[in-house]
Amino acid sequence: MNHRFSRCMAAGLVAAALSCAAQAEELVVGIFGGSFADDSKTCHIASFEKKTGAKVSLKLGSSSQFAAAIRATGGKSDFDVVYIDNSLAAQLKNEKLLEVIDKSKLTNAAETSPRAFDKDNQYVVFMTGATVIVYDTKQVKTPPTSWADLSKPEFAGKLAIGDISGTSGSQLLMALNRMKGGTLANMDAGFEAVKPLAKNSVTLYTQADQIVSLFERQEIAVAVWYPDRAGSAIDKGLPLGIVYPKEGAVGILPALVIPKGGKSPALAAKYIDEVLSREGQTCFAERKYAGPVNTQVKLSDKAAKIVPYKETFDNMWLPDPEVVARSMPDWTKRWQREVAR
Repeated sequence: MNHRFSRCMAAGLVAAALSCAAQAEELVVGIFGGSFADDSKTCHIASFEKKTGAKVSLKLGSSSQFAAAIRATGGKSDFDVVYIDNSLAAQLKNEKLLEVIDKSKLTNAAETSPRAFDKDNQYVVFMTGATVIVYDTKQVKTPPTSWADLSKPEFAGKLAIGDISGTSGSQLLMALNRMKGGTLANMDAGFEAVKPLAKNSVTLYTQADQIVSLFERQEIAVAVWYPDRAGSAIDKGLPLGIVYPKEGAVGILPALVIPKGGKSPALAAKYIDEVLSREGQTCFAERKYAGPVNTQVKLSDKAAKIVPYKETFDNMWLPDPEVVARSMPDWTKRWQREVAR
């Protein structure tokens, strides 16, 4: 009897240990910081952890930092899932550093816009965003309407633009170049236009949430920034206005990727599925002001005024991510020579 009890007890302990091990499975996710990570926890991560029993470990950074980290590990990634700009996702795909995302394993693929998926299914866009102009409504009495307005004398020394290492910096460069008649094959006009703006800027920021404290202290009156970040700041009391320039905002299509060599590709696919779910997309659209890619999401009037939607989306420029990916190394070197301080 005692032997039987001992065997049962041992079996129970083994089962419990195995159960704990399964529940303790960790998914390492590279994600953007600040309010983006906070709202991701609420809208996606909490539900994912509850459904799977896994634990999500967040590593904060920018798209360029994540791309560098994936390259550095050469197909043996420390990340299971990474949030990254689609142009850099395209670059990593071309370098054969990404796993294929099996759409047949995604229960929410049918509700997701087909345009969200890379043609080879190596990355999936999970939201639509934009690079726009954001201004302090207390300091600025005549709101800007054009990219050209950033050069107005009253904004000198009260402006912030992004460094080219961040999405807003590279997209401002492209927007100015396009406005001046340039093409992605010839960026001369863009570089000439961005140089004086860089000189008149308080900072060439590298992390999106740096802008929040600058607006709080009224060190800046205008920034080239993101509507989702601005929407979150408005919700916290900052007096900001969002402008989609008349020439068109530059569209941002952040993507999710599964780097090669991650330890949990199957669990990574479940995480991506959660982000694409109707519930997760609705929550993220309303809290983070991210344009949804799930076609079943209905936006509130408040969110529709902030996210790229209808006219603002239709007027948005979406540069070819493959061309941007190929060109970015040369643009970055030129930026360091001619623009960076």
